[in-house]
Amino acid sequence: MDETVAALRERPYYDGQIRDHRTVSGREATTRELDTSDRLASALADRGITELYDHQAKAIEAVRDGQNVVLATPTASGKSLAYTVPAFERAMDHTGTTLYVGPQVALINDQRETLSDLADGLGFGSRVTVDEYTGQLSRSQKEAVRERQPTVLLATPDMLHYGILPHAHRLWDWFFERLETVVIDEVHAYRGVFGSHVSLVCRRLNRICERFGADPEYVCCSATISNPVEHAATVAGRDPESFTLVDTDTSASGPTHWVWWNPPEREKGGFDDGSRRRSSHVESKRLFCDLVSRGHQTVVFTPSRQTAERYATDSSQALRERGDHDAAGAVEAYQAALRDDRRDDIEAGLKSGEVRGVWSTNALELGVDIGGLDCVILDGYPGTRMNAFQQAGRAGRGTDPSLVVAVPGEDQLDQYFARNPADFFDGDPEQAVSNPTNDQLLPEHVRSAARETWLKPDDDRHFGDGFPDLVTHLESQGLLDRRSAADGTRWIDGGDGSPQHEMSLRTVSDRDIELTDRRNGEIIASLPFEDGLRDAHPGAVYHHQGQTYEVVDLDLRHDIAELEPTWADYYTRTLHEKEITVERDIRESELAARPNVPVRFAEVTMRKQITGFERRDANTGETLDEESLDLPETTLRTRALYFTVSDDLDRALHEGGDLPGGIHAAEHAMISMFPAELLCDRGDIGGLSTPLHPHTGRATIFIYDGYPGGVGLVRAGYETVDAHMARTLSMLRACPCEDGCPACVQSPHCGNANSPLDKGLAALLLDGLTEE
Repeated sequence: MDETVAALRERPYYDGQIRDHRTVSGREATTRELDTSDRLASALADRGITELYDHQAKAIEAVRDGQNVVLATPTASGKSLAYTVPAFERAMDHTGTTLYVGPQVALINDQRETLSDLADGLGFGSRVTVDEYTGQLSRSQKEAVRERQPTVLLATPDMLHYGILPHAHRLWDWFFERLETVVIDEVHAYRGVFGSHVSLVCRRLNRICERFGADPEYVCCSATISNPVEHAATVAGRDPESFTLVDTDTSASGPTHWVWWNPPEREKGGFDDGSRRRSSHVESKRLFCDLVSRGHQTVVFTPSRQTAERYATDSSQALRERGDHDAAGAVEAYQAALRDDRRDDIEAGLKSGEVRGVWSTNALELGVDIGGLDCVILDGYPGTRMNAFQQAGRAGRGTDPSLVVAVPGEDQLDQYFARNPADFFDGDPEQAVSNPTNDQLLPEHVRSAARETWLKPDDDRHFGDGFPDLVTHLESQGLLDRRSAADGTRWIDGGDGSPQHEMSLRTVSDRDIELTDRRNGEIIASLPFEDGLRDAHPGAVYHHQGQTYEVVDLDLRHDIAELEPTWADYYTRTLHEKEITVERDIRESELAARPNVPVRFAEVTMRKQITGFERRDANTGETLDEESLDLPETTLRTRALYFTVSDDLDRALHEGGDLPGGIHAAEHAMISMFPAELLCDRGDIGGLSTPLHPHTGRATIFIYDGYPGGVGLVRAGYETVDAHMARTLSMLRACPCEDGCPACVQSPHCGNANSPLDKGLAALLLDGLTEE
C-alpha cells in the first residue's frame, strides 16, 4: 500500500492533498480453546475454527453464567460466534430457543446463511434449526416457519413489533416458553427515533417473557462507543449492572494505511460561492477510478443515496473513457432503497470479486458479509468516529495491508479533523443515545403492550415513572379499558384497529410521500412527509439509480409527487422560515464561566414554513435563481436547550455591528459539533437564533432535537454544554478563514441561505461564555 499511496502522489491532479499518512499496526490473534460438545466442536473445526479468540470465549462464558453481555469490538472481529455457541448449545441440550434481532433484512439474510450452514454441519438430530421471519416471506412461508418451530429465529425489530409480539399467546407460545437468549446485533444502530422505538419494543418483549415465565440473557453486539453498557441496557430494558462488558479485540488484523486527503482550495478569482475547497465527491471519484484501475477492490462510502447513484455512474463513465471497460462494467451503487434482490446481487458480487467497486451509503456499513476489501474511501467525514471506523473496517483481507482514504468535505467536523487528525485517532468514542421515555412514542407502545397482554400497575418498571399518568390519559380517551381482577386492576386496549400495524418503528411520522415516474406511474421511492416537502417539491431535482429527475407536480391530497427525467446541470436547495414557542422549562443550570447566564432544557414547539428554493450550478454552487413555493407549515413538538445573551455580550455584539450574524453563526457552529460527542447526524439537530425572543425578551439561541418528543440528543448536549461550547470555540479559532466558510459557520441545512453570519462575533460570544 505504500506503493499505492506513492502512485497517488504522482497523479496529475495531486496538489498536496495528503495531510496525514499513518499506518495502524496489525496484530496477532490471541486464542484459546473452549470446552464445548464434540458435535459442535467438529462442525466448527470443519469450518477452520479450532480455537476461539479470547474475546469470543469471554463473552460465551459470561452468557453460560447467566449474565447479559455487551460485546463491543470492531467490524470483522468475529462477534457472531459469541452468541452462536450458547444459542446452539442450549438448543442441542434442551431445545432452548434464541431470538436474533437485526436492524436490516440484508443482515438477517446473511446471518441465516451463516448459522444454517453451521447447523447443517451438526448432522441429523441436533435440534438446532434456523429460520428467518421477515416481511419478505409470504403468508404461507410464515406459517411454515411456525410449523417448523425453529430453535433460532431471526427477525427485524419491525417484524417482532407487528408480526410476533401481537400473536405471542396464539402462535408463538412454544417459542417464548423456551426463550433463553435474545441477541441484539448492531445495538449501536438503535439510536434516535429508531432506537427509541426499539427500546420500547424490547420492553414489550420483556413483558411477554415474564408472562411465559422466561428470563432470557441478552447478548448485545456493538461497535466501539463510549457508553456500550448504558446504551445496551437502555435498548434492552435491563439493569446496567446485569451486563458484562467485553471490549478488547483479540482477532488478527493486517496493517491499515490511513490517509487524510484534503481537497485543495479553489483557485482565486472567478465566482466565489463561499466554498473554499474542491468537491470531496470529485476527489473521491478520481481516487476511486485510480484504485480500481490498479486492481484494488474499493468501496466509497458517501452520505446520500443520490450522490452514490450519480457518482457510480460518473465513475463508470470515467473508467470507460480510460479504456478500462471491464472495470467500468463492474461498478455499482448500493443504497437502502434498492430492491432486496438487487442488494443481494451486489453483495454476492463483492464477495466473489466480480464487482470491482461500489459507491455506497452507510447501508453497507452494517455487518453483512461481503468479504474483505482492499480499499475504502470515506467521501466526506461520516459524522462520527464510530461510523468512520465501522466503514473503514470493511477494508482488509485477513492480515494483508489495506488502505483507507478519508476525503473530508467542507463541513465543520470534516475540516476540524483534517487539521487535527490526532484528535480523530486519539479522541474518545461518541455516545449512543435513545429515549424510551419519549412522550410522542410511549402511548402507542403502551396500547400495543395492553393488546399483547394486560397492563398492570407495576408495569411502570418497564415504561417509566410517567406510566400511571399515561394510563389515566389513555383511559380517559377510551383507548384503554379498566378491568378489576381478584389480584388487582388490569387494563386492556380499548381502541379500534391494531396499534402495532399503525405505527412504524423507522419514523415518528405516519405520512409518506410517494415519488412516481410520470412516464409509467412506477413508484421509485417513498419519503417521510417533511423530507418529501424538502426533496420532492415542484421544481426539485432528484437523483435515483443513475437517473436525474425533476419534480413536476406534488399532490398533497394524495401524497404523490410526479417526476420526469431531466438533463438539468443544477441542484436545488429549499429556503424556509421558522419560529419556536417555549411550552415549559424542564431544567435549568448555569454556565460554569458565566453564572449569570442560565441554560435551560425545555419542551418547545417549532413551526417551519418552506418559502421557496434556489437552483444552484452543479459545478460552482452559484445561485442561478430563486423560486417561491406554497407549501403547508409543519409543526414539531420536541425538546431544546436555549440560552440568552448577557447584557455585556449583547453590547459587545451590537458594537461589533452584527448581533444577528454573530448569534446565527454561533448557533450553526454549535450544531455542527454535536456529532463529535454523540452518535448523530448534523441534520438530527436544528436551531434558531433571534435578536429578541418573546419568551426571554433577549437575544436567544435555541438548539433543538429534530424529532418529535426528542430522542435524547439535546438532553445529552444540555448536560455537557460548557464543554460543547469550548470545543466549538476551538473549532472556530482553528479555521483559517476570515469571514466564515463551510468549514466553520456555514451550514448546508440553513433555510436562510447562510445570511447573516459573522464568524468573528460568534467567536467573541463563545469566548465570553466559556472563558473565566
